[in-house]
Amino acid sequence: MRIHTGEKLFSCEICKKVLVSLRNLTYHMRTHTGESPFTCEVCGKIYTKGSDLKIHMRTHTGERPFTCKLCQKGFMESSPLKAHMRTHTRERPFTCEVCGKSFTRGSDLKIHMRIHTGERPFSCEICNKGFINSGGLTCHMRTHTGERPYSCKVCGKSFNTGSDLKTHIRTHTAEKLFSCDICKKRFVSLRNLTCHMRIHTGERPYSCKLCQKGFMQSRDLKVHMRTHTGERPYSCDICRKTFIHANSLTLHMRNHIC
Repeated sequence: MRIHTGEKLFSCEICKKVLVSLRNLTYHMRTHTGESPFTCEVCGKIYTKGSDLKIHMRTHTGERPFTCKLCQKGFMESSPLKAHMRTHTRERPFTCEVCGKSFTRGSDLKIHMRIHTGERPFSCEICNKGFINSGGLTCHMRTHTGERPYSCKVCGKSFNTGSDLKTHIRTHTAEKLFSCDICKKRFVSLRNLTCHMRIHTGERPYSCKLCQKGFMQSRDLKVHMRTHTGERPYSCDICRKTFIHANSLTLHMRNHIC
């Protein structure tokens, strides 16, 4: 009944937070003590609550007790199922007050807000680059380790992310889902279409801070910066001549072959 009445009788002696039950206070105290008495026997991961361990075990067993009645997709918890249902109903109850973009989950909105605030709570220990979510950091770390865990079953090419593999697969199926409204050219990914649209709009969102020259793609800006820094990362194995562009090295190599 205390949940309904708002009565909270149990108070934390450390931070003064009040809880509705002794059990909740016990769980809360572990955030201060660091105690995690529940351990996964498979991978050793530890938890403060038995219920969290129970959910975690489903990652090992493959159990998905919560199922979507429309598409039969399974989930380990009820909350992801609830969020998933919004993909069918197209309900997006969480809206950004800055740009108006809406989301199916509050957690997605929280991450999105970091785009506006500039907050990057996840940082690479090697190069200090920051990211708005842990997934972005995980993918980034593969640029340092060289890991490419997603492989194409058709040609064997591997990728850092599942989304990049999904886009690549369309090059085999000839599936091009994204179409330009102006010239009708079609693309395998929304990212490719977005870049293409800049040809029509003239937009150049990536600018050099040294000379103010604008570019349509970030990779073009990255290459351009070498004209300022003097970096020439492509080297001929025969004569040691270096180049700014990979294609310049390719053309140069033909001089040796001839």
